[in-house]
Amino acid sequence: MTRTNLMITASAILFLLIIVIPISTHSTSGEETLKVSAHTERQTNISEVDTDQKMQRFTYDSGLNFEYPDAVRGIYVTGPSAGGERFNKLVDLVETSDLNAMVVDIKEDHGNLTVSVPEDSPYKDAAVDYIDSPREMLEYLEEKGIYPIARIVVFKDSVLAEKNPDLSFRKNGEVWTNNKGESFVNPFQKEVWEYNLEIARQAAEMGFQEIQFDYVRFPEGFENRDDELSYSQGDYKNEDMSNVKRRVKAVNEFVAYAKDELDYYDVDVAVDIFGYTATVEEAPGIGQNFPDISSHIDVISSMIYPSHWTSYFDIDFPDKEPYKTVKRYAEVENKILDQLENRPVSRPWIQDFEAPWLYSGAPTEYGKVEVEAQIKALNENGINEFLIWNAGNTYTENVDYTPLD
Repeated sequence: MTRTNLMITASAILFLLIIVIPISTHSTSGEETLKVSAHTERQTNISEVDTDQKMQRFTYDSGLNFEYPDAVRGIYVTGPSAGGERFNKLVDLVETSDLNAMVVDIKEDHGNLTVSVPEDSPYKDAAVDYIDSPREMLEYLEEKGIYPIARIVVFKDSVLAEKNPDLSFRKNGEVWTNNKGESFVNPFQKEVWEYNLEIARQAAEMGFQEIQFDYVRFPEGFENRDDELSYSQGDYKNEDMSNVKRRVKAVNEFVAYAKDELDYYDVDVAVDIFGYTATVEEAPGIGQNFPDISSHIDVISSMIYPSHWTSYFDIDFPDKEPYKTVKRYAEVENKILDQLENRPVSRPWIQDFEAPWLYSGAPTEYGKVEVEAQIKALNENGINEFLIWNAGNTYTENVDYTPLD
């Protein structure tokens, strides 16, 4: 056979292969590989693509493996506790009970980071190094099967306010403080957003499975101080709306932006929120709108400590009636969340501490009965996740954390 005939024959065979044995592509981890599909007939499948569904090709891998619990039941852990001798006792509490999670302070209420950072880190001045090796801590929690959540306090930040007053609220040329001597930074300022989001990214890279943002709001009573404080409204200055609506919009947009920015890390995003915001259209001073915030995130954690309610839900003294208070709240919250298209997990904060400031005499003690009453009220209303707050990390022993089982 001549060279010309060979070339013609080869071309014909190749043409037949293309027709009879089509080549299809399959996406694997963002890379496309070629695979031969030996169909005798060409087939065309047409399906509608949901363009609203986010297609995530790449996510960050911290190298740690945590299973999401059947329902998160966690405790709060401060930086000093996480980095000190108390940590082992708290781990033992979780291991020997139906608890399964820890919310660990990474950026605490004053604005300090609780973890060690490199010398050249822009956060070095804010770091107090309670937790020398957060990675080792997380590896230990992985070994114990304890789900780790990083708490990051956002807009209450005396450290950043003092360092950069232009990012805060000022009165008579000085950084404004509330009656507790605390300063806030300005939610209108997107530089503040980025400052906190970078901390969140670092926490995700450490291996935390969830980022919980706290103090996602303006200072309490801000509607009464609006005219006396100096501050920038940033990109919101020219919005055609009231100052109340501007505050709500800034807070909502921070939450949505944070969720989007952390998508790459494949972590859940949670927000702590005042419980009373579920009972009003929106909180006028602090800028929190319960349904709007809830619709942007994976987890909503209302702070529903009975001690923090005034006479509410037709209950004269909520701190004395933990079951009834939590039950009434849960009913209100469920009605709101049921109306959302993207309903988050409800995981309220409940109380394991006394509130002596409410009483002239001895306060109502919070122990096994009171803690279980709150959990029971949640469970009876279909809310199976919760977090327990005690600022000193001293938790009641022998509590049944699944009282309906």
